[in-house]
Amino acid sequence: MMLGIRKFYHFENPVTFGGRFKPDLFPKTQKCPSLVRASRQVKAFATMVKAIRIHENGGPEVLKWEDVEIGEPKEGEIRVKNKAIGLNFIDIYYRKGIYKTDLPFVPGLEAAGVVTAVGPGLTGRQVGDLVAYGAGPLGAYAEEQILPASIVVPIPPSIDPMVAAAVMIKGMTAQVLVQKCFKVEKGHTVLVHAAAGGCGSLLCQYANALGATVIGTVSTEEKAAQASEDGCHYPIIYTKEDFVSAVKKITNGEGVHVVYDSVGKDTFEGSIECLKYRGYMVNYGQSSGFPDPVHLPTLAKKSLFLTRPMLPHYTQTRDELLKTASQLFTNIASGTLKVRITRTYPLSQAAQAHTDLESRKTTGSVVLIPDA
Repeated sequence: MMLGIRKFYHFENPVTFGGRFKPDLFPKTQKCPSLVRASRQVKAFATMVKAIRIHENGGPEVLKWEDVEIGEPKEGEIRVKNKAIGLNFIDIYYRKGIYKTDLPFVPGLEAAGVVTAVGPGLTGRQVGDLVAYGAGPLGAYAEEQILPASIVVPIPPSIDPMVAAAVMIKGMTAQVLVQKCFKVEKGHTVLVHAAAGGCGSLLCQYANALGATVIGTVSTEEKAAQASEDGCHYPIIYTKEDFVSAVKKITNGEGVHVVYDSVGKDTFEGSIECLKYRGYMVNYGQSSGFPDPVHLPTLAKKSLFLTRPMLPHYTQTRDELLKTASQLFTNIASGTLKVRITRTYPLSQAAQAHTDLESRKTTGSVVLIPDA
């Protein structure tokens, strides 16, 4: 999962970071500016496109493949024909209703595509531009969508649009985690949960490139092998051994400088135990549920730091967004980061993609491809 997303036009989190990852991250008035509402709002020049819509919260079966209307971009907006759409755990939170938004809605917070129309008076963007966005607004699970021009970034020629769609939320989240939430440096020891996941994979690569010793938790031998390839020096298969005991053994009882935890409830208390004195607990997701409330005396035992970052808080300004995305694309182009797109699904089969992601059948990044 990823950092949270919310009020900033934003990402749920994606997130994004990972995952804005709170129920109220998107004010109702900003919930889904990217798609024109259904047929009740017939407007001149509106056309029909295919999209996934959710009319009620629930399991993957509530993801419906439907026709929706899309109009012309207004001032400050662009219309984008999506070439690839990123799948993130935060999408599941919205589908289930853990994160609240008005029904019906089109899910998805991350995509890459080509600009097909620009709003009146808009400069800096033109038809034919390849652009990407991550962290919101909702509406990415569609063939085309309307977006605020201020939230998209240009995709450089060195980056494939599919890669951009897979990495905007997860990649910017990972970058913020290792550079802003806790600045990883040579000599540090870090623990990454879900080390073979989309964001976990990038975190391992980032931390390794920065000179840190990387410990990661995974569920299977296959995922352990992948984590090792991504720079995880000590993969721990938590289904076979207790990760707290393993971390203490690896660190000779000292603990780690920082824990990057996207799992939440199932790993939170153990993660706290793994930290050394003055260590940093960075929780950026909750795939197993929200952690229980933390009592301050728990942190005081080792003078620990606790943070729950949200990606949109680190990309609030246009300059911050462009700088973060530019650094991410540079690291991908240079080979510092390898984006693992392990599965693609037709957009119409988003329900199957959600099923596989929830059941931990996927590794790395998963991308949805519009059927048309």
